Amino acid sequence: MIASADITTYLASPKLADAGYLLSAVLFILGIKGMTHPRTAVRGNLLGAVGMLIAVLVTVVRLGLLPVGLAGGAMAIGAAIGWVLAVRVQMTEMPQLVALFNGFGGAASLLVAGADIAQRESLVTVVEKVADKVQPVAPNFALLAAGAAGLIGAVTLTGSLIAAGKLQGIRLVDRKPPAGMQFVSGVLAVSSLVLLGLMVAGYAWAFWVLVGVAAVLGITLVQPIGGADMPVVISLLNSYSGLAAAAAGFLIQNNVLIIAGSLVGASGLILTNIMCKAMNRSLANVVFGKLEPSAEGPSADEVYEGKIKATSPEEVAMLLDGAQHVVIVPGYGMAVAQCQHTVRELADELENRGATVEYAIHPVAGRMPGHMNVLLAEADVPYDKLKTMEEMNPEFSQVDVAIVLGANDVVNPVANTDPTSPIAGMPILEVDKARTVVVIKRSLSPGFAGIPNPLFAADNCLMLFGDGKKAMVDLVAAVNEN
Repeated sequence: MIASADITTYLASPKLADAGYLLSAVLFILGIKGMTHPRTAVRGNLLGAVGMLIAVLVTVVRLGLLPVGLAGGAMAIGAAIGWVLAVRVQMTEMPQLVALFNGFGGAASLLVAGADIAQRESLVTVVEKVADKVQPVAPNFALLAAGAAGLIGAVTLTGSLIAAGKLQGIRLVDRKPPAGMQFVSGVLAVSSLVLLGLMVAGYAWAFWVLVGVAAVLGITLVQPIGGADMPVVISLLNSYSGLAAAAAGFLIQNNVLIIAGSLVGASGLILTNIMCKAMNRSLANVVFGKLEPSAEGPSADEVYEGKIKATSPEEVAMLLDGAQHVVIVPGYGMAVAQCQHTVRELADELENRGATVEYAIHPVAGRMPGHMNVLLAEADVPYDKLKTMEEMNPEFSQVDVAIVLGANDVVNPVANTDPTSPIAGMPILEVDKARTVVVIKRSLSPGFAGIPNPLFAADNCLMLFGDGKKAMVDLVAAVNEN
């Protein structure tokens, strides 16, 4: 018979722990690889979740820091909260949830660093971990890693809370910032670096001051940024949470935490760069600038007066009756209306009549990367029908009808025609080249850039005003009757 103590000793052996961490790292990499394609995204997500479960179990057993019952109870509570959020949060609120998750990641790294600081016997020595199972690290490097985790983690936490609040429309955080906010951010950033230097010099007490300063810095950095840039900010904060986790991993010498944090940090930076290119803006412009209409730009009255042609579902149904190539351009309005299933119904009906139906997806449509792809996948739209901006733009001149559903800035032609526009040079979906454009929108209100869209007043454009879901339901009914 093998004694339970022998089993515990075997499970806590460094070699078995390293094997478990290696398996977790492999699952993380396979998970990210799987999430690059909708057909494998669910499997990739599950692989990543299993990898994290293994990493947590290995850490609990290896260090023996918590009783098994307490650790299991904590994991059960966390799993229950995650399940409720996954089931109850609407797809339109998913960007807010992602922002909160980023904040939780930063908070976790911050707590790990704080716990390490609290264990110190002096300012320049590191307490050995439980039963000498983790070798102590050099004091100065440990303080540097703790300071980095605290600094980045605190910025990520408060910045993510502000981002989530702005997306949710909470007035307290969504109002215009006071003058001089960027100057305050600069002062706080310099102060954070000074405090980090004090930590490296051996003053561990500076950690707690650093965390407080960094928490305020996260607020002052994100609060002035406009709603149009929130997808980029969320991606950047996601990268921050990974960097904070990697710093915490160096602090406690946990290989899987270093690997996972590096993966998240690198992928977040790559995604941020892709999104900045899709908006034709630099990261510095996103962080320190805002999309604002210029004083010289035309007013909405000048662009729209006497040129808007309203239409009805019945008239659009007649247009679609003879169309051979139809392109649907989804935007945030589709997410708000939750009408992706009705969109699929319309596409199925048109395809049954011999038309070719495709979907043109802009990289920053919606409020987070892949927002439209997720919504359409939820409606079982075949992935090969989702076309990128680069694939679709050369084809628009051959499109009979382009249906724009709740998109605005990403189809605004002034990006190509007006060099003084705040979105000048931004790559757009060139729907204005289609033979007929039908825009489904509640009103002529501007997008996040705050500028009118000449597409709505174009000769080949018809405006179908109303709620996105009701308009699509009426349009499907009119097509069936026609």
